Amino acid sequence: MNGRGAAALPGLALSTAVGLAALLAERAVHEWTGRSPLEPLVLAILLGVALRAAWTPGERFNAGIAAGTGLVLEMSIVLLGCSADLRQFARVGALLGAAIVVIVLLGLAAGITIGRMAGLTRTHALLIACGNAICGNSAIAAVAPVIGARKEEVASAIAYTAVLGVAVILALPWLAPLAGLDHYRYGVLAGLTVYAVPQVIAAAYPVSALAGQTATLVKLVRVLLLGPLVFVLSVLERRRSRAAGVIDAQHPAFVPWFVAGFMLAAALRTGGMISTDVGSTALASAKWLTLVAMAALGLGVEVRVLQRVGIAVAGTVTGSLLVMIAGAVLLVRLLPGGVVRGEGRTAIAISCEPSVRSCRTTAAATDRRAGP
Repeated sequence: MNGRGAAALPGLALSTAVGLAALLAERAVHEWTGRSPLEPLVLAILLGVALRAAWTPGERFNAGIAAGTGLVLEMSIVLLGCSADLRQFARVGALLGAAIVVIVLLGLAAGITIGRMAGLTRTHALLIACGNAICGNSAIAAVAPVIGARKEEVASAIAYTAVLGVAVILALPWLAPLAGLDHYRYGVLAGLTVYAVPQVIAAAYPVSALAGQTATLVKLVRVLLLGPLVFVLSVLERRRSRAAGVIDAQHPAFVPWFVAGFMLAAALRTGGMISTDVGSTALASAKWLTLVAMAALGLGVEVRVLQRVGIAVAGTVTGSLLVMIAGAVLLVRLLPGGVVRGEGRTAIAISCEPSVRSCRTTAAATDRRAGP
C-alpha cells in the first residue's frame, strides 16, 4: 500500500464505522417500530455531523474523510451504472416518457429559481433542484463534485430533502382521491415526484400493485436521467470556467471519469454484457460505498454553517417540490389509461373508474413476438 493509501485508512475506517452505526440504528428502529423514518444514508450524515459537533477529528483523519467524499463516492456512482437498464425508456412509451422529462425540467427550473430568490448560492440551489428533480440523495451526491459544491451545501441539501421525502410518502396517498386519480395515474404521480425508489415503493404499493408497478417503472426512468444530467452539467461548468478564464483542478476534464464510467456501465448492462446478478451485486456495493461517503460528508460538516442556511434550504426544497407535484397532477390527468410492460410475458391492462378506490386491474399474458 502506498503512502497516500495508508494515510487515508484512519479516516476511511472512521467513516465506515459511522456508516455501519447508521445502518444498525436504522435496522433497530425498523425492528422496533415496523418502519424506517429515515434512510441509513441520512442517518449516516446526521451521526457524522453529531460526532463532529462533539469531537473534532484529528489531522490524521482528514485524508480518509476527503477520500470518502471524493473517490469512494465517485466509485459508487460508477457501480450504480451496472444496474441501470436503458431499455426502461422504451417500456414507458413516448407520451409518458415526455411527461417524465417535462417534470424533471420543471423541478430543475423551480429549484434553481426559488433557491436563488431565497438567497442560496448557485451551487446550493442547483443541488436542491437536482435532488428534487431526479432521485434525492443520489442525485445530490453525484452532482456535487461536478459543480464544486461545498460539504455544508451537500449535507444540508440531503438532510432537508430526506426529511421532506418522508413527509411525501405519508401525504401523497391522501392526494390521489382528492385529485380524482385512478391507480395508474397515481402510480405515475408517485414515480414523478417521490425521491428514492424505496420511498416510491412505500408510497405506491400500499395503494395497489398496479400503482406500485407503475410508480417503480416511472421512477427508474427518472433515475436514468441522472447520467445525462451530470454530463450536461459537467459541460456547462467547464464552459463557465473557461468564460471566467479559470480552468482549475475542480474541472480538469470535459467529462468526469465517474460520469463516463456510469454511462459505460449502463451501456454494458443494457447490452447484456453485465448480468442481472452482477448488476444486483454492484448496486449493493454502491449502496455500501455511498453510506461510507455520506458518513464522511457528515464528519466534515460544521453545524454552525448548516444553521445559517436552514430556513432558506427548507423553503427551497418544499417550494420546488410543491411546484413539481402541482405540475405532475396536471400532467397525469391528461394521460390516457395504458399498458405498463414488465420484464416477463405479462402486461398490466388497466381498467379504471375515476376514483382510486374503484380501480380494477387485470393481468393479460402477451407474447413478445406477437407485439402488444
